[in-house]
Parts: sequence; C-alpha cells; structure tokens
Amino acid sequence: MTETPELNDPESLANDLATGQRRALAQAITLVESTRDDHRQQALALLQALAGKPYRQALRIGLSGTPGVGKSTFTEAFGMMLIEHGLKVAVLAVDPSSARSGGSILGDKTRMEHLSRQKNAFIRPSPSQSALGGVARRTREAILLCEAAGYDVILIETVGVGQSETMVADMSDIFVLLLAPAGGDELQGVKRGIMEIADLILVNKADGDLKPTAMRTCADYKGALALMRKRRKDPVGFPRVRPVSAVTGDGLTEAWADISELADWRRQQGVWDDIRKKQAKYWFQQELRAGLMRYLMRDEGLAALVADLSLAVESGEISASAAAATALERFRSKG
Repeated sequence: MTETPELNDPESLANDLATGQRRALAQAITLVESTRDDHRQQALALLQALAGKPYRQALRIGLSGTPGVGKSTFTEAFGMMLIEHGLKVAVLAVDPSSARSGGSILGDKTRMEHLSRQKNAFIRPSPSQSALGGVARRTREAILLCEAAGYDVILIETVGVGQSETMVADMSDIFVLLLAPAGGDELQGVKRGIMEIADLILVNKADGDLKPTAMRTCADYKGALALMRKRRKDPVGFPRVRPVSAVTGDGLTEAWADISELADWRRQQGVWDDIRKKQAKYWFQQELRAGLMRYLMRDEGLAALVADLSLAVESGEISASAAAATALERFRSKG
C-alpha cells in the first residue's frame, strides 16, 4: 500500500506536477484519496495552488460497461493507440471495493501490462469504497491532478456495476459505453438512461466467431437510438454505434476519430465550456453535501440524535422524511 506523503509545501508539489513528474502525480493522488483530516487540508492546499497555474485542458473520456465486456483490454489497446499518435495518456481505473473491509482488488494495473510500461502513460487503480456511480470518492480531484501534470487524454474506466455509474458522465467530456455482442434478451437489459447519455456506443469483441453477432448488435442499437429523442446539443450523426475489437485493434482508429470529431464540434459551438461549467457546479454541490454530512456525524449530540432516529425509522415509529426533517431542524438550531 502506498504511503500517503507528508506535504509541507503545496506549491513545490504543484510545481513538480507541472513538469509532468509521475512520482509527484502518484503522491498527489494518494494525498487527495487519504481520509485523514490533516491530509485533507494538505490536499485542499495543493488543489488551491494548482488553481492559480495555467495548464491545458485534457480530453476526459468516461468509459463504462458491464463486467466482462473487456473494459481493461479495450482501455489498454486504445491507450496504446493514442500513445502511438504522440499523446500522453492517464488511466484512472476504479476497482470494486470490499463492502466489509473497503479493500480493493486493484487488478487493472497488472492487466494493462503493456500500457503500464509506457513512459507517456500513467495508470492509477483506485478503490471505489462506498462511493456510488462507479467512480471513486476522489476521482474528480485525480482528474484535475492528471490534467495539471500535462496528460492529453484521461480515460476514466468505471467499475461497471449498473445504472448508477452514469455519474461518470458528470466528470467527463465524452462518455463512451462499451457493450458486448448480445442477443435480444441482453439488449433489453441495457437501461435507457445510460443509452441516452452515451456519446459513443462501442460493441467490443467484434472479431472471430463473434463478429457477425457484433454487427447485428450494432444494428440493433442503432435502431434503438433512432427511437429515442435526439439531444439538441449534438451534431448530426451522434450518438454513434461502432463495432471494435480490442484484440485485433479493428475500429479503434475510427472510434478515436469519432471522439475527436465530437470534442472539436463541442469546442467550436461553446458546448464544451458549458458542460465544464455545469460539471464544476455539480462537483461543488456534491462536496457541499458530503461536507455537511461529515459535520453532522462529527457533532456528538447530532450523531446521537441521528442514531436514535435511524432506529425509530427502522422500527416504523417515524417516517424517513420526518426523521430527516427533525435532524435538519436540530442542525439549524445549533447554527
């Protein structure tokens, strides 16, 4: 386990990040992921120091898909292709955490053996812990750190736990949904919500005996998208569906061309800046909610009240809404 560094000079670490030092980036991410109060204060100081430094915006690509679809294999193949194009690539791979211990498997770095050896690649597996949405608690801050370190593309590979992981769309510029070749029953299992926010749908494993099935699956998803209401802030032809193979590399160049086309269009039309501003506001609101909950639970009197109200809700003595109103009223009275 990586030891969280003691940070005396946030400006010094910010400067090291600006020069693209991978060790500094690893230390900075470890720092922002720490739950210790003193480390949290240091992390905030670091982020504030970075806020005053100009750096180029990276292209943030969210990658979602059900377990077993081949996300890690695709991410490695796609990342290697981007490096061949002369780009610096950061991968933030969120691993499932133990519900009991909070530990993480952290297998992505070993699965991406070739990509992890590249000097222009940075792979950071992080435990999802109790965070919802398929992303780690501090993924948003890790994205900012990778951006400050000069990476051109940041791939955010989510846990792949179902509908809730659409949250990754709130921290990415382009949202890619990776699917496996499937029949009618599997197609029915893909939720409408995640289809509606996907910018690009890639059907992986379009090779060998599965290629015909993959092509039929693409046709099925194209038909499904045609029945949905078109998003007003999208160019003609998006969202797109494309077959790819992480094994043979087929379709990867075309997928990157689609992503680049959509990203360029959004920049030119002002949609990019609008999305980033809305995401920043959303992140602020999420941090505010989380901070208020931490404050609520650290006050002994309020924590005891919440514990009593929880028992009352469980036993049916009071409704959840009434219990929450009682706790909030006590919180306001203490202010």
